[in-house]
Amino acid sequence: MFDNYEIWWVTGAQLLYGGDAVVQVDGHSKQMVAGLNESGNIPVKIVYKGTANSSKEVEEVMLAANNDSKCIGIITWMHTFSPAKMWIKGLQSLKKPLLHFHTQFNQEIPWSTMDMDFMNLNQSAHGDIEFGHICTRMRIPRKVVVGYWKSAEAQKQIAVWARAAAGRADAHDVRCLMFGMNMNNVAVTDGDRVEFEQRLGYHVDYYPVSSLMDYFRKVTDAETDALVEEYKKLYTIKIDESGEQVYWEKVRNSAKAEIAIRRVLKDEGATAFTTNFDDLGGADIDAPDFLGFDQIPGLASQRLMQEGIGFGAEGDWKTACLYRTLWVMNQGLAKGCSFLEDYTLNFDAKQTSSLQSHMLEICPLIASDKPKLEVHFLGIGIRKQQTARLVFTSKTGFGIKATIVDLGNRFRLITSEVDCIEPKPMPKLPVASALWVPQPSFEIGAGAWILAGGTHHSAFSYDITAEYWEDFAEMAGIECISIDKNTTISGFKQQLRNNEVYYMLNKALM
Repeated sequence: MFDNYEIWWVTGAQLLYGGDAVVQVDGHSKQMVAGLNESGNIPVKIVYKGTANSSKEVEEVMLAANNDSKCIGIITWMHTFSPAKMWIKGLQSLKKPLLHFHTQFNQEIPWSTMDMDFMNLNQSAHGDIEFGHICTRMRIPRKVVVGYWKSAEAQKQIAVWARAAAGRADAHDVRCLMFGMNMNNVAVTDGDRVEFEQRLGYHVDYYPVSSLMDYFRKVTDAETDALVEEYKKLYTIKIDESGEQVYWEKVRNSAKAEIAIRRVLKDEGATAFTTNFDDLGGADIDAPDFLGFDQIPGLASQRLMQEGIGFGAEGDWKTACLYRTLWVMNQGLAKGCSFLEDYTLNFDAKQTSSLQSHMLEICPLIASDKPKLEVHFLGIGIRKQQTARLVFTSKTGFGIKATIVDLGNRFRLITSEVDCIEPKPMPKLPVASALWVPQPSFEIGAGAWILAGGTHHSAFSYDITAEYWEDFAEMAGIECISIDKNTTISGFKQQLRNNEVYYMLNKALM
């Protein structure tokens, strides 16, 4: 995924100090870019694009970045004093995310040899402040990273931004197919799909379930058998009350559904989809000419999420798109991510928690152990049938959930820190699940989520922190609200009020 992208590094300089000085600036910049790439801490390759010494040179590199599909963002650094007026036209033109790195080639001042020539050449403290001023005056959204370029902490912040930039770039290429619409009368899964694409880049289309059934009908027995054999290798086979005959029938039909959905997504160039358990093709499952899914395609959804296909249940296209972005940002990190839903609460005097699950569709990337492939009766939706699914419990540890809501005048990205804990055995609940405690406490974390207008669906990760989502939201130009260990209800309410005023005034001034 990240091999397809580049981040461009542009060093600010000028010709006031002569050509020899610019040669030194260029040499230092090359060493720094090489060092960052060799550090192993930044997942996207940084490409040095030279020094910018005039307004024309700045504008040319910014326009080139806009037109290069591999470039997902620009890192700027002012090695020496770079007069900020020469950056105006370039910054006006720039359409890619911007990171301003306030650093310096040398780590320490060379006390015993310091002279005016050295100080004039190495004046990032001067140049970066000048550049920062013009960005602020022009209201340019950007991330500012401050620190020595060899420090792991500074590199980590750049890496966070780089992953967010990759997610942002991928969002512009995401097409989400809705197999059926969102559930009737549900507000939180609905919204303005046109504005969603304008703001975030995601393109969402309805796709007729009848057309999906055309693909389903063409899946061969040989293809189905081959996929079932793959299931046998990957998962623990567990045949319970359904019996062996029904078990394998349902597993085979789930495999057919997976093959059909994969082919539609590939042919349509889509990397996200939604389903609706009230729209599965065909009407009467007992009719002799029935053609439709005989069960919710939950197993297919679980497996496709694992491979990076965005998914949202009940037609939740916002979460489907957000999960795709989360998966992109999460590439190469250890613990995994998933679509999740708040289901039921456990009020406990010592540790109140919330059970996260769904009817079926939880990604096995977060599984603590090898998933079990089971078939059980599912009494919801148009198909009340024996249904195949992967069953597991999630890993324990720190995580963060995220969602996007449509508030009418803007989109709001909400994040919440949680601690995933070990659940008690649930032998009669044959679905994947996670049990977590919102931070700083259940009462405050859950209360703040509700006050912010959060959804019951979320995109969850153990590896991605609020910083990733804040960077992503800034790149997209949308609101971001974070709930963490320092949140208080009174302070959170005030933040919501302040934000409401800000966005109302901002819209009035546009």
